[in-house]
Amino acid sequence: MFRTPLVLLLTLGVGVTTAHAATDPAVASSAAAPAVQGKPGLMSREDVTRILDSNRKIVTAQGVDERIKLRIGGIDQWLSIRGKDRRNPILLFLHGGPASPAMPEAYTFQTPWEDYFTVVQWDQRGAGKTYAANTEQAMAPGMTVQGMTDDAAEVVQYLRQHYAKQKIFLLGHSWGSVLGVQLAQRHPEWFYAYISVGQVVNGRRNEELGYAFALREATAQGNEAAVRELKAMAPYPGTSLTLDRVGTRSKWEMYYGGLAYGRQDYQFEDDAESLSPDYSKADLAAIGKGSLFSLEHLLQPLLAVDFDKVTHFDCPVIVYVGQHDYTTAHELAEKWFDDIQAPSKRLVSFADSAHMMMQEQPGRFLVHLVDDALPLAQKVGDAAPAEVTRDR
Repeated sequence: MFRTPLVLLLTLGVGVTTAHAATDPAVASSAAAPAVQGKPGLMSREDVTRILDSNRKIVTAQGVDERIKLRIGGIDQWLSIRGKDRRNPILLFLHGGPASPAMPEAYTFQTPWEDYFTVVQWDQRGAGKTYAANTEQAMAPGMTVQGMTDDAAEVVQYLRQHYAKQKIFLLGHSWGSVLGVQLAQRHPEWFYAYISVGQVVNGRRNEELGYAFALREATAQGNEAAVRELKAMAPYPGTSLTLDRVGTRSKWEMYYGGLAYGRQDYQFEDDAESLSPDYSKADLAAIGKGSLFSLEHLLQPLLAVDFDKVTHFDCPVIVYVGQHDYTTAHELAEKWFDDIQAPSKRLVSFADSAHMMMQEQPGRFLVHLVDDALPLAQKVGDAAPAEVTRDR
């Protein structure tokens, strides 16, 4: 469920050093300054982001590249809209967290998607650029699952109207899958498909399985410190799920690859985020502040999510799971998929991924988007013409 907030939980709850160095301009500058071969000195962050932005520049006549601020739910909310051809279907990405915007890291995996989709990254209420653009007092009334689902509905309506689309694709990742299920249930006629990635199915049961995984791995590997910390919380989740307790579970679950398979932390992605061509240093600093603000409002509602019986959909459903995911336990998503009733459904299990499939296996993730989702739009003509091919 957690990504950036997870790292913040470790800082505040259990005292682990985190990778959001970009909140400190001096550290951010250092982290973003690799040496340049054949030239003295270091590259500045501005040089790096300029190069990255130039590399992914959209130059096609039908292309779209917009970073816009819209009035959504009574506050200013930020969107990035990118694609090589406006004739392609729109894919709205609902990021995780809460308040872990995907916009600053999207350049690491999204660019190839833009050949096939117009991809929309939205900084939700309380997240990133949207947090920075508003006061906490103005954002607070809508900081509920219902309020943020209402925000998402407004975003979808804007996209459908502005780009003259009858339907779009809705992709919900982690916390974003909570909003995704709610919205797909409410307005299935808006969507070619709901694409579930790292699905939150049952918050408390997810905590149980993540905890059991971490304790099992720590015991098997003789990690006395981890075993001691985890057993001190037993029985888990218990009657009170505090920030500290969730943070400890998250720390060790991440350490044993339940967030990113084969990795003990999330430093690789935080480093990439610090070089984002879509975010300024001030935007990066807002991520941490927004995460803390959002968790105050959304931690308990997130843990209370129960979609065990929410299995009837009136739009197609595509479920992507990582076989090693214990941030949102893959077993729960697989069982949920079995129970789904929908016009069509497909489950894809990524063998070498945990929770961050689009970064862990980006090529395979793209292939499945193109093979599983895109044909639903192509069959009604909502796609740019395919390449001309010739066999001989």
